[in-house]
Amino acid sequence: MGLLAKPLFGETPALVCHEFLDALLADYQRRDFQIRLWDGTIWGIEEQPRFTLVLKHPGALRAMFLSPSELELGEAYIYDDFDIEGDIEAAYGLADYLLAQERSLWESCDLNERLQRLPKSDHPRASLHPTGFGGEVHTKDRDRQATSYHYDLPVEFYALWLDSRMVYSCAYFATPDEDLDSAQIRKLGYICRKLRLRPGERLLDIGCGWGALMMHAAAQYGVEAVGITLSVPQAEAARERLRAAGLNHRCRVEVSDYRDIDHDQQYDKIVSVGMFEHVGEALLPEYFRRAWDLLRPGGVFLNHGISHSATYRRRGPSFVDRYVFPDGDLVPISTSLRAAELRGFEVRDVESLREHYALTLHHWVRRLEAHREEARRSTDDTAYRIWRLYMAGAAHGFRSGRLNLHQTLLAKPANGSSGLPLTRDDWYRVQS
Repeated sequence: MGLLAKPLFGETPALVCHEFLDALLADYQRRDFQIRLWDGTIWGIEEQPRFTLVLKHPGALRAMFLSPSELELGEAYIYDDFDIEGDIEAAYGLADYLLAQERSLWESCDLNERLQRLPKSDHPRASLHPTGFGGEVHTKDRDRQATSYHYDLPVEFYALWLDSRMVYSCAYFATPDEDLDSAQIRKLGYICRKLRLRPGERLLDIGCGWGALMMHAAAQYGVEAVGITLSVPQAEAARERLRAAGLNHRCRVEVSDYRDIDHDQQYDKIVSVGMFEHVGEALLPEYFRRAWDLLRPGGVFLNHGISHSATYRRRGPSFVDRYVFPDGDLVPISTSLRAAELRGFEVRDVESLREHYALTLHHWVRRLEAHREEARRSTDDTAYRIWRLYMAGAAHGFRSGRLNLHQTLLAKPANGSSGLPLTRDDWYRVQS
């Protein structure tokens, strides 16, 4: 390999890249994209590509594929070794193909030797956001660090691409072309109807975010709500929004771990939207035990969270684990249902909203891209790239079935009675 590790006589890095791409993508059938090299030359179709991979320097392919993995490709993107112009979601079909070739690429002497003939990257590396937290995973202190890493970005950044109510979870669409604000209002109402909220009931929102669900439940259904979050900036923003809406006398937000909620009080209904992914499989028994103890007999708990397909097997380290959701832990829906039942909950309803989350993420990506300069000013270019890549990849994960979103309604029967009606008709009659 020694001789081949150096450029051959008369050989240019651009020529090596073209030959490498010819070999790497010889069997890839979807040619709806192009690759533009740093010198302006094009590999692939010339007109109307769905997306364009832009190699920023002669060492870009070496940075991307010398040790191929999801993490390696993701880091090459956020380091700006390459860029993606056009439909970034469409690029994930190509990414799936490349990662499926991971082992054969590494073992292929021919491809590896071609990469060795390219220069090492001297492209400036951006200042990344390390996630090297100390302590044991899912201790209270480490969970607080992980939450702060993800959620303590400036609220102005989130406001650029979320809906007007700042709902950072899956929307509920009546049609594929419905706007995001309408779909998020629809989701808030749908959750409240699933909980069958009544005036004067006490609602606990575990992982309340910026308070949108609490506000909707209090304003439209007359409940008294308590929300908890581990993010201090989130709590402060939620309190301000409650004051502005005149709901602070019926709702309060606490900075608290779910394991520290006061057990002297019980709630008529409990809801958790988008927090479940942070619990960790080992702590599922504790999570459901806490919810059980906090819920009055005859009450219900709606748990809304992302799940992995039971058949999905990830290869290599995860970009999302490293740069987006440190210590996040997705489990199959069967795993969470078993943990809930072992605690004593009765599973009353399980609904997949997989397609809805793909649509939601599509909106978020497009809105983030439309405000790219503001996003870079409120954070930095690296954060913008991390979030663009993460949300586009998540949209692809939901479309492909690798990821799912389940709303699970769990009941705590009182002397065997669930207290629930015989049908779900009331979920669909009311639209508030």
